[in-house]
Amino acid sequence: MASSSLHPHPSTLPFYPSISTPSNSSLLHINFRCRTLKPTCCLSIHQSSDSRTDTNLENDKTLRIVFAAGGTGGHICPAVAIADELKIINPKTQILFIGSQNGMESTSVPYAGYDFVSVPTTVPLFRPIFSPQNLLLPYRLIKSLIQCHSIIKNFNPHIVVGTGGYVSFPICLSAALQRIKLVIQEQNSVPGIANWVLSFFAHKVFVAFDSTIECFPRKDKCVACGNPVRLSLRTYVSKVVARLNFFPRLKKEDEANARVVLVLGGSLGANAVNIAMLNLYYQMLMEKHNLFIIWQTGVEAFNEMESLVRNHPRLLLTPFLHSMDLAYAAADLIVSRAGAMTCYEILATGKPSILIPSPNVAEGHQFKNASLMAKLADSRIITEDELDSITLETTIEEILGNEALMAEMSERALKAAKPGASADIAQHILSLVES
Repeated sequence: MASSSLHPHPSTLPFYPSISTPSNSSLLHINFRCRTLKPTCCLSIHQSSDSRTDTNLENDKTLRIVFAAGGTGGHICPAVAIADELKIINPKTQILFIGSQNGMESTSVPYAGYDFVSVPTTVPLFRPIFSPQNLLLPYRLIKSLIQCHSIIKNFNPHIVVGTGGYVSFPICLSAALQRIKLVIQEQNSVPGIANWVLSFFAHKVFVAFDSTIECFPRKDKCVACGNPVRLSLRTYVSKVVARLNFFPRLKKEDEANARVVLVLGGSLGANAVNIAMLNLYYQMLMEKHNLFIIWQTGVEAFNEMESLVRNHPRLLLTPFLHSMDLAYAAADLIVSRAGAMTCYEILATGKPSILIPSPNVAEGHQFKNASLMAKLADSRIITEDELDSITLETTIEEILGNEALMAEMSERALKAAKPGASADIAQHILSLVES
């Protein structure tokens, strides 16, 4: 079975680290152990003064920023994108990421080149809210706040930036209790409970869409900047070059008529999407000789899919795509879940899309994201109740067979995107610190 042989770019954030890697962080000592691009390193954090009036940039030339992000790539990637932008503006900026010791961030953040410290106690909110599992929520929150307080006090940041995930809430709340400036960034079209609560304490709330502002109680704090996307996605990559990376045998004379469908089931996989693709991919490849498929099954589903999928020269089956810039550049059409960051990357790269929102995401975020994408970029929505191989195949053929429709969907997506989001947010953060 063909599988991806592409290696991650040094600047590209991986989405599926091994979560079994043990954390080396220590919460009770002055020196925190953390992983970076080297095997181990030591981040020396000094006890701050009780008075925070001396932490302005005039008295301290080194800007210190804490990022609170965790859980999924949708929370981690925007944080890394903002951090990268801040480093470009001021290379001396000291950045510390705080997250969960067993979460994706524990390996993906050090891989991106940033110091990382973990909080052992997370504060998950189970659904429904009155679930018996939430009875220990106050205890977990207090315990996590104490741990976060120690880390933040030692690092003594000028500002804390929260981009979401369970671990983000106690970190941001701890910063607010210590009267440290706080900003949050909401990727979804509608905010979750955590960011809605944190918005009362935040100095600024950065949102992806204008309509999201209406969801927050303090609209004067909100700034619609768009979602920060990775620098690699904002760099032009030739479609021909990108396609040859996935399909080296693609002939030059065939490239003009080639149509590439990129299927993204998420970093862990989407069973419904994989099953629908399993029942249609081979027939479509046999009937359409110009069709190519890049199919990310997700890590957990790959072995099963690999055993069921037939090998084909115009099919690339892979558990995960590290080089997403090349994948987006190669694609004519994207079939995907409707995670907030994936939706915004679709806009930023100007790609027509078919979105299959996950019904298992809290508060129906993915369906709301998909609905907004349909409004902004004419994206097609197929719910899981409607999803089958016939419906998906018909929708793919409808879009790929209509050049005018594809051009219109691409134009609308690019018009809705705000590619300078990370730079805008970075400038707002700097202005807030200097004020």
